[in-house]
Amino acid sequence: METSNQHSQFDSLPFFYEEMFNWSFRKNVEVPSVLESLGDISSLNVLDFGCGTGYYARLLKQQGAGRVVGFDVAGGMLEYAKAREKETPLGIEYISKIPVSMNQQFDLVLAVYVLPYATNYEVLRDMVAAMARLLSPGGRLLTLPLNPEYNARSEYYEPYGFQLSSETPYQDGTEVRLRFPQKSAADICANYWSRAAIDRALSHNHLAVTSWRNPQAYGEPTENLQAYLAHPHTVLVDCQLR
Repeated sequence: METSNQHSQFDSLPFFYEEMFNWSFRKNVEVPSVLESLGDISSLNVLDFGCGTGYYARLLKQQGAGRVVGFDVAGGMLEYAKAREKETPLGIEYISKIPVSMNQQFDLVLAVYVLPYATNYEVLRDMVAAMARLLSPGGRLLTLPLNPEYNARSEYYEPYGFQLSSETPYQDGTEVRLRFPQKSAADICANYWSRAAIDRALSHNHLAVTSWRNPQAYGEPTENLQAYLAHPHTVLVDCQLR
């Protein structure tokens, strides 16, 4: 599991994080791809693992999910999510620790940009274990890691508002830095994991991968997304608990 120190980089980012959901690659690609992949979630119990500001948790509740719980260890993010829930109550629970009583209580766990914060393989495996424990028999995990085949040229994603750079690209457990050259936001540090490493961690925790797929564009993109779609920086990994 990631520690609160590792997540302190997010404590001052909630407003910027929310703003990013209006960026074209998220608004027209990532978010609709997640919703399309999830399909009908009516009445399902869902936990948003690494919920950040609660954006997806709110979206899931609005899509008809039953019980929705948002979990994160980044205090600033979680406080923002709780404030939004207080302003506009949707019935979402936000927690910084997962009690044992929640084990096997969820039909679906969503984990967007969580696996890249595993600093070594043991942490990756334990992170997946924490997600798997929450699932009821036959439950589903949808996770969005860093695309193992992301474009390693740091300027490649600049048209979409960010850069990805690494001194040792495509090596498991090594640092990838996310920069925002047109914004004042601090860099975000993550870690690279290959498809083989992710598949191994999932299998170790009795999660069978049903698909790896790239996100697609939906609606009317506000900018040319062809280059992004050719090498998206994330992928959707769909799994089922065996």
